[in-house]
Amino acid sequence: MSAKRSQENQGKLPIAKNEDVEFSAEVADRDDFEAAERANAADHRQEEC
Repeated sequence: MSAKRSQENQGKLPIAKNEDVEFSAEVADRDDFEAAERANAADHRQEEC
């Protein structure tokens, strides 16, 4: 796919909120919790737009 066509389709891509990712607080470390917080913040920003 050409770069121009890729840019044209960029705005038409679906936004997926429900991802099939398992998070277990029992085995999560500090980095996992930080990543979860960043993901939640990103979801919140997307919903505000």
